[in-house]
Amino acid sequence: MTTLDEIDRKIIAALQAEGRLATVDLADKVGLSATPCQRRVKRLEEEGLITRYAALVAPAAMGFGLQALVEVTLEDHSEKTVEAFEAAIRARAEVVACYAVTGDMDFLLHVFATDLNSFSDFALKALLRMPGVKGTRSSFIMQAVKSDLAWAPSPRLK
Repeated sequence: MTTLDEIDRKIIAALQAEGRLATVDLADKVGLSATPCQRRVKRLEEEGLITRYAALVAPAAMGFGLQALVEVTLEDHSEKTVEAFEAAIRARAEVVACYAVTGDMDFLLHVFATDLNSFSDFALKALLRMPGVKGTRSSFIMQAVKSDLAWAPSPRLK
């Protein structure tokens, strides 16, 4: 595990708040000159702490008026079934996140759809026909009370 100091944490927090921040501006925010700051960012990327950069887009502005959290239960947990299901999920653009979880379900999906009809098509014609799917249960997101996909971690110093 990588040891982070206060400057590393400031760099990560600043980049999560504004991923397109120029190196000079980032260095200014964290109290370094540009070259050492750039070296630290490169190290954080190489060590896998910064995995990628992305723009956070408003789903409704892109035409996705419906979001759902879908619980999926598989018929069995054999390697073949799980791998086939995971491959099928990765191929579906509607699924923006898929998590293997503990509890009564096996997977939790975050699904974007334009409307109820498109979600219904996905659920009935794709999801329920995927390999190994025993059952699903959907909950529709009515309002995002908190959605911090770019969260600023506060890892403990070692």
